[in-house]
Amino acid sequence: MDKTRQVEKGNAFRALHDRTRILVLPNAWDAVGARVFEAAGFPAVATTSAALAWSLGYPDGQLAPRQEWIDAVRRITRSVAVPVTADMVAGFGATPEEVGETVRMVIDAGAVGMNLEDSNQAPGGSGLVEPEAHAASVRAARAAADKAGVPFVVNARVDVYLASVGEPGERFNHAVRRASLYREAGADSIFVPVVRDADTIGKLVRAIDAPLNVLAGPGTPPVAELQKLGVARVSVGAGPANATLTLLRQIAEELAGPGTFSAFTSPQTVPGKEWNRLMTGRR
Repeated sequence: MDKTRQVEKGNAFRALHDRTRILVLPNAWDAVGARVFEAAGFPAVATTSAALAWSLGYPDGQLAPRQEWIDAVRRITRSVAVPVTADMVAGFGATPEEVGETVRMVIDAGAVGMNLEDSNQAPGGSGLVEPEAHAASVRAARAAADKAGVPFVVNARVDVYLASVGEPGERFNHAVRRASLYREAGADSIFVPVVRDADTIGKLVRAIDAPLNVLAGPGTPPVAELQKLGVARVSVGAGPANATLTLLRQIAEELAGPGTFSAFTSPQTVPGKEWNRLMTGRR
C-alpha cells in the first residue's frame, strides 16, 4: 500500500476514536465480506480472529501460521478503501520483540490498527498472561508502530471477564488495573469483551482513561444506548460469521437430506452477478 495513503487511513481511523460518537466496527474474515461492510457505509472494517482462523483451516486461537494470517489481512486491506484494523490474537510472539515484528508485518499488510489480547496463547497455556508481561508487549507494539511512521491504533484487550478470572465481584477492579497498565504502555484503546450489562459498561467507561471497546452479543445494549454510556467502539466479533456458517450448515443438511435447494434458491438470495459487481469495484 502507498505509504501516504496508509498514513491518511491511519489518521482517519484514529480520529474515529475521539469519543464524539461511537464507532461501530463490523468484523470480516475475507475480502468479499469486507467489501460488503464497506458498501453498507461503515467507515472502517475490523477482522475477526475466530472466523479468520476457521477460514484458514484452524480453530480459534493462535494456531495458524503468522504469515498465513498476515496474507489474509493483506487480501482484505487491498480490497477496501476504508481503514482496516486486524485482530492479531496475542501478537503471534513469545516475546515483546516478536510482537513488535508482528506489528511491522501488519502495517506492511496495509492495516492501521490491531487487537492485542492478554489471554495466554502459548502452547498449553491457560488463563491470562501476567499484566506486566502484556504491558511489555503493548509497549513493543507501540514502539514498532511509531517506528514505521504510520498512525496505528493499538487496541489492548482485557480478558478478565471473558476468561472468568477470579471471583465475579473482583473482576471490575482487576480489569481496570490491567487497562491502566496497558494504557500507560501505549495502548490507544481498551477492549473489554463479554461485558454486556449497562451498569458495568458505564462504570468501565468512567474508570478507564481511554476509549472503551465492547463486544456485541446476546443482551448487549443497542448502539444508541452504548453511545449514551460513553462507549467509543463496539465490534461484533465472530457474530456475522456464526450466522453465515449456520446458514451454510442448513444448506448442507438440506442437500444431504431431502436433496432440495430451498436454502439457497429463495428470492432473497443475492445472485452471483452482484458479488462480481461488488468485487469488480474493489479498491
